[in-house]
Amino acid sequence: MILINVKFTVRPEYVDQWLPRVEEFTRATRAEPGNVFFEWSRSVENPNQFVLLEAFKDGAAGETHVNSEHFQTAMAWMPELIASTPEIINGEIPAEDWGPMGELSPRES
Repeated sequence: MILINVKFTVRPEYVDQWLPRVEEFTRATRAEPGNVFFEWSRSVENPNQFVLLEAFKDGAAGETHVNSEHFQTAMAWMPELIASTPEIINGEIPAEDWGPMGELSPRES
């Protein structure tokens, strides 16, 4: 699986518009056959920063994603809203999907 984590720091005047603006991009990416997950979160330390966790089943699926029309469209409008170049961690990991955390389970009732 290709695992990608991206931090987007948004200009303060656009921070309330970010999630609505990425909604179509998110929906289209989640519909891609090779997408495993595509999830947005907001930083608890920086209210102007959003974190994207995304995964694709393999490199070919990741390549299909970056060559998609919805990816190209998002890359065209995002520069106006971001305050700095996004930070990224991108790597291939030996997994196919989410798995249970071995160190933590709910308490038995």
